[in-house]
Amino acid sequence: MHQGRRRDRRPASHGRQVVPGQGAPVLSVAGSDVVIVGYFSGKEKDFDQRMDAAADAVTAAGARVVGRIVQRRGVSGGGVRKMGLPYSSRTLMSYGKIREAAGLCERTGADAAVFLAALTGRQRRTLTSVLGCPAVALAEFL
Repeated sequence: MHQGRRRDRRPASHGRQVVPGQGAPVLSVAGSDVVIVGYFSGKEKDFDQRMDAAADAVTAAGARVVGRIVQRRGVSGGGVRKMGLPYSSRTLMSYGKIREAAGLCERTGADAAVFLAALTGRQRRTLTSVLGCPAVALAEFL
């Protein structure tokens, strides 16, 4: 005979509990060296202006831009079909571009990598471990 579903007696954890001191990285903006990272569609022709605007905003906040990385999607024929999706849900960009960004962060001694796109908590943690410096979204940095 079929048994009814039993309710799990463990407490529900609908989200990750925040432990004090383990949230998003706290950075002092003034005097920090940052690498700006942008992810753009191939259709966006003004990506240079958006990168310049982000660099101006970061500089106005007191940080120094030591490098830039741009990932464009849909420039080649293969990427056009998946242009609206990130390369990887974990890193937002392709593996090769993330390695390039990690090398740039290491060579320049960057204090942070500032992404123009919004980052999820998982992306932030993954990128921070891969890049070797805190990965933050531009909105969080300013």
